[in-house]
Amino acid sequence: MSLLEVKNLALGYDNRVVAKDLNFTVNSGEYLCIVGENGSGKSTLMKTLLHLQKPLDGEILTGDGLKSNEIGYLPQQTIVQKDFPASVKEIVLSGCQARIGLRPFYSRDEKLLARQNMKRMGISKLRNRCYRDLSGGQQQRVLLARALCATRKLLLLDEPVSGLDPKVTTEMYELISELNEDGITIIMVSHDITAAVKYATHILHIGKKLFFGTKDEYLQSDTGKHFVALEGGDDNA
Repeated sequence: MSLLEVKNLALGYDNRVVAKDLNFTVNSGEYLCIVGENGSGKSTLMKTLLHLQKPLDGEILTGDGLKSNEIGYLPQQTIVQKDFPASVKEIVLSGCQARIGLRPFYSRDEKLLARQNMKRMGISKLRNRCYRDLSGGQQQRVLLARALCATRKLLLLDEPVSGLDPKVTTEMYELISELNEDGITIIMVSHDITAAVKYATHILHIGKKLFFGTKDEYLQSDTGKHFVALEGGDDNA
C-alpha cells in the first residue's frame, strides 16, 4: 500500500526552481534511495516531504494512515548539533515530542519506547552519557533511536553515514537494512551509489535527468549506467 505519493512536484527557494516534474510513490516496506549530482535538490526534497519547506508546485499525498507527524527523520548533522550538551536518553526521548501534545511530561509508555529503541540501536549502556562526548557512529545511533521514537512506519534519512569511517559506515548501512527488513519503510538521500544499489529496492535520481524505478531498472537505464560509472559504483552489487 502506498505510504507516500508525489505528483508533479517542483522544489526550490524564493521561486528559484531546483528540481521539477518529480513523480514517484513509496509503498510500505520499500527502501527508496535518492541519488543525484550535488546541488540537484536531494536535501531540499527531504525537507519538502517533511513539510519543513513548501513546494513551489505539485502535491505530496500520504496513505495507509500515515500522518505527517509520524515520520522519523535523521537530518544531516551540523557542528553545533554534534556538540549538543544533553544526555543520550534525553535526546532519544525527544523523538516522542509529537506524541505528548500539551502534556508537560513523557508518559510511561514513551519512556519504555525510548528504552526499547536504545536497546535496538545497541546504545543502552550509553543512556546517561553526554551526547557530545560520543563518537560519530554512536551519535548517529542515538539520532536513529530518536527517529524511531517518532514512527513505526517511515524513516527519512539524509546522508546518514556522512563523515563516518568505513567500518562504522558499513555497520550503519546494515542497521538501516535490518530496520527495513523489520517492516520500516526507508527513504534515504545518499551520495554513495554503491550502497544505493546494494541496499535499495527503488532509486530516485534527480538532476539534469530524472529517473524513478526499481534498482534493477535503474542499473539498466542510461541514467543509471552513466551515474554508476561516474561515481565509481559497482553495477553488479
